[in-house]
Amino acid sequence: MKYEIERRFLVVGDGWRRSVVARTAIRQAYLNFDGTSSVRVRIEDGERAVLTVKARGAALRRFEIEYPLPLADAKILLGHRRGNIVEKTRHFVLHGGATWEVDVFGGANAGLVIAEIELRDESEGFVRPDWLGAEITGDACYGNSALARRPFGAWADARCESRPRALEPA
Repeated sequence: MKYEIERRFLVVGDGWRRSVVARTAIRQAYLNFDGTSSVRVRIEDGERAVLTVKARGAALRRFEIEYPLPLADAKILLGHRRGNIVEKTRHFVLHGGATWEVDVFGGANAGLVIAEIELRDESEGFVRPDWLGAEITGDACYGNSALARRPFGAWADARCESRPRALEPA
């Protein structure tokens, strides 16, 4: 079984940009999300596609499986999505011996920047970059499937307490 263990944070400032080693443009949509599992189709750089199934687990651990998908099939599936397409550029950032993924959202989620680090186990430590803001691990409002249903740009009345102050440069 494949499990994903990650910690997620809001990003403050742009100090992370000087350590970017690669980036990819992502368009993804959800075919199903029910709170306990999700099925997602993702297209990267307009060239590669993957179908992902995730299921909630204990604490930081989630079951995750991915399957390569023909690009033409992925484009068709985008039309059968629930909610909006989530657009973002994922930047791979080296810091403290680890690779961070910094997602800069576009479209209806423009203005949101989230960093995540994948860990080998829940107790693994890491060097915290100075550009990390508030931790949002486990906060359902910031999950990509939630952003497909209720984009960041629509957070005026906010289930997640409006636009987070942590997004402001420190």
